[in-house]
Amino acid sequence: MKLLEGKNVIITGASRGIGRGIAIAFANQGANIAFTYSSSAGPAEELEKELKDKGIKANAYQSDAASFTACQDLVKTILEDFEQIDVLINNAGITKDNLLMRMSEDDFDKVIEVNLKSIFNMTKAVQRTMLKQRKGSIINMSSVVGIKGNAGQANYAASKAGIIGFSKSMALELGSRNIRTNVVAPGFIETEMTEKLDEKTIAGWRDAIPLKRGGTPEDIANACIFLASDMSAYITGQVLQVDGGMLT
Repeated sequence: MKLLEGKNVIITGASRGIGRGIAIAFANQGANIAFTYSSSAGPAEELEKELKDKGIKANAYQSDAASFTACQDLVKTILEDFEQIDVLINNAGITKDNLLMRMSEDDFDKVIEVNLKSIFNMTKAVQRTMLKQRKGSIINMSSVVGIKGNAGQANYAASKAGIIGFSKSMALELGSRNIRTNVVAPGFIETEMTEKLDEKTIAGWRDAIPLKRGGTPEDIANACIFLASDMSAYITGQVLQVDGGMLT
């Protein structure tokens, strides 16, 4: 028996990296996938085909998670296509790193909009459906940076810390209707983005992690599978650090 058999899942920002890893792992567990991308049409089409080849229903949607109206329209369309939404994974995110003295107002605003406001937009958009169903699991992607901060990432850290506060509030608001809200906080995850960094930097990071390796998108996906499945039916309002012991 697959853990997510027949569940309909929305994943934002899934055309690459962690989001892509989650989509593939969820499809392997029998979930139907509605995923969004902002501009990477080619990778999104490839992923849609790969997911469909696994025998599940999968659709890619171009959508701007930072836009309230776009999120309302997106969820309306997904409901027409899938009829029900069981799981929402808010994964869309960007970075615009800089020390505060060099950070522009636009760099701050944009990161807050895409990373934090998108959580409000999407939760608001699926809320009515999940309330009617009297069930649902919402998983919000934060970061260890949202817990401990990081020099040069004030905007990113603020957005990821905000996600934790928002999620805990939603756990309290929506819990009586059997809607669970949890947070996954990844540590150093090796994706195509980290491949651009020099090997020495990466080796230094790996060495500082108790498990002596960077995480993989599968490591994050496995935590999400647990939180999306009925195995975590009594868990809400929690932050699960998937960081190899980085913040221990």
